[in-house]
Amino acid sequence: MAKKSLEDAVNKPKTIYTITLEESQIKALETWCDHHAWEFYHVDYARFAFRGDGVNVVAYPSGKVVIQGKKTESFVTYVLEPEITRKPQWGLEKIHRPEWFVPHAGMDESGKGDFFGPLVTACVIADGPMVDAWMQSGLRESKKLGSDLTVFKMEQWVRRTHGVVVEIAFAGMEKYNALYKKFGNLNELLAWLHAKSLDNALKKRWVSEGLLDQFAKGKLVQKYLESTNFNLKQRVRAEEDPVVAAASVVARAEYLRQLKKLSDEAGMPLPKGAGPRVQETAHTLIENLGQERLGCFAKLHFKTTDKIVNGS
Repeated sequence: MAKKSLEDAVNKPKTIYTITLEESQIKALETWCDHHAWEFYHVDYARFAFRGDGVNVVAYPSGKVVIQGKKTESFVTYVLEPEITRKPQWGLEKIHRPEWFVPHAGMDESGKGDFFGPLVTACVIADGPMVDAWMQSGLRESKKLGSDLTVFKMEQWVRRTHGVVVEIAFAGMEKYNALYKKFGNLNELLAWLHAKSLDNALKKRWVSEGLLDQFAKGKLVQKYLESTNFNLKQRVRAEEDPVVAAASVVARAEYLRQLKKLSDEAGMPLPKGAGPRVQETAHTLIENLGQERLGCFAKLHFKTTDKIVNGS
């Protein structure tokens, strides 16, 4: 998306709005449209679609809702937010969250709680017009997305945005397990990876500040950061910031790609998480390839390893 088109999208009246709703909100929206005698019409792959006065509403199974027409702003302001989401957001973000729109870095990770596959960190550097475009397209943090396919689609939205900087960092599984032994602590290793992706991003575009979801007390990332005079803020629920949300999507998409590569190498699907299905898969993996190969696919410091190897 060109820079000019991003600026136009911000300055012109909005005739399209995309948001992802929860199941209860989807049902409430459908009921509202039906009770107000809106015209139902067919849209391929949609859960439902209605035509109203100057606005169309289309909802998809993923929870994504597209509102389009000359009265889009009015519908969002007077119907969607007060009656469906009960959370006023339209046009108020720059008042309540001005920090979202200044040029800054957003950072997040994926794979931390998954036995199979790497730990991936991502850093995204963006500014106001980019954030506006992402918010209009319905960008959300990866944990709130309904499917892996949606994660990949949103990652493409982020990466194709004109002027955006995206950097990731991770280590192959054997290197990861060696690094964990070296650092002796998961948070230290995570901080080192975050510093690596952030440093690489700042080399492409310098910004003076960034935001990271708080995963430990203290300034662990700063300890490994090469860049100086950089203000890294940490707080819980940092993914509310659209740039951090973008980083979460990028990190998750890369984790999923790497997990698929490992699955192909293992000759079987490697599941996410660390539950019973993961343990069953690990037992099968050991039977097929040998215990010495487990570290080529899994994080050996997980308690899951002891349960599999020693039955403890």
